Amino acid sequence: MEEEFKMDKKELGFILQEGEGLKIEFKENLDKTFAKEIVAFANSEGGRVFLGVDDKGEIKGINITNRLKSQIQDIANNCDPSIKIEFEELENILIINVLEEKNKPHKCSEGFFMRIGPNSQKMGRNEILSLAIDNGKIKFDEQVNEKFEYKEDFDKEKLKAYLILASLSKSISNELILKELEVINNDKINNAGVLFFAKRPQYFIPHSVFTCVLFKDNVGSQVIDRKEIIGSLVEIVEEVMKFVSFNIKVAYKFTGKPQRENIYEYSIEAIREAVINSVMHKDYFEAGHNNILKIFSDRIQIENIWRKPKGFKLGETVFRRNPIIANLFSRIHFGERLGSGFARMNEYCKKENTSLPKIRFTDTHFYIVFEQNTHYLEIARDGETVGETVGETVGEILLAIEKKPKITREELHKQTGLSIRGVEWNLAKLKEEGKLRRIGSTKAGYWEIIKK
Repeated sequence: MEEEFKMDKKELGFILQEGEGLKIEFKENLDKTFAKEIVAFANSEGGRVFLGVDDKGEIKGINITNRLKSQIQDIANNCDPSIKIEFEELENILIINVLEEKNKPHKCSEGFFMRIGPNSQKMGRNEILSLAIDNGKIKFDEQVNEKFEYKEDFDKEKLKAYLILASLSKSISNELILKELEVINNDKINNAGVLFFAKRPQYFIPHSVFTCVLFKDNVGSQVIDRKEIIGSLVEIVEEVMKFVSFNIKVAYKFTGKPQRENIYEYSIEAIREAVINSVMHKDYFEAGHNNILKIFSDRIQIENIWRKPKGFKLGETVFRRNPIIANLFSRIHFGERLGSGFARMNEYCKKENTSLPKIRFTDTHFYIVFEQNTHYLEIARDGETVGETVGETVGEILLAIEKKPKITREELHKQTGLSIRGVEWNLAKLKEEGKLRRIGSTKAGYWEIIKK
């Protein structure tokens, strides 16, 4: 490591000419501000302190002794947590190399500091919190939820359903089970426990809602249906997937065999994996954004707010933003603990001959886009089959009409769970496809199912 920082006179001359900066600090001697300088470097990207150089970059020199080095090492050791440093000497200048630390944030007796440009500035509460979150020191799912009252807010039926999914028998008390599942801290339920086992999770964590939107076009200008899905994270995943299944299509290819071949518009399993990852890795500290699934006429897009991990590389970096949530999902075979969600999405798409999902992210948002299966589009264009909704929406509408031909749009809205606009869109689609027609006036008439 020492060779990495080895400096010669030419490099020193260049640094003195450039002056102090993000990673360079000049100090004429060891003073009381030294601790905050190395803390600031450790909390940032690392840096070097040149002892024996004044603020103007002029060499003053310093008497380099073992005692001086010992004093400096003691200062680094007394920071919380301690800071790793390395010494280098060039004539009568002592260079202290401060390594960037993974164990952030660090503090000294004067507080927390961050290197901003050529200055070391004291950090405020929000900056400290943000740094701790970025470095995984504070995790949302581990935090105790002080509003949660166990006797009033715990839903034993949700725990019972979870144990069935996890193939676990209830041989001990609910409280002990919750401890084993790591959702109780000092007899208090943490946020992971709230998101899985509260009667009303959104009362405690309002932004854990998942928004699903169906558009008529490919630009999102015409909304057909919209749902705000609430409940536990397990319930949310299932309800989101119902929305997807209701609104995507399947083509039927007749191959001459007794059973026809189903060609789906999208890989449902890949989308399911993406939905699970969306709720699993959401940045729940950010309260102003729901997870969103958008179904356009030519693609499905899932987006959620997140905090990009430092040095993140897609497909290479393994991180668990909410480890307890990830473990709870893993126990019921919703995703895995090892961060292999992207690989599984690709596997599902390859298996079904659909395009691989396109992934885009910024420092604050994460997007996954699924494009329509080209095989499905080819079959639909050839006219070999008729595309129908995968889910039960159309079937529910037709069944309801068969039972009650004079059924109203409001009644269909209540029975199917679709919005009024969603009901109207599906009725129009059925009429366009020649499967349904209206007999008589809007008020006094009735629906007739056209059977071919």
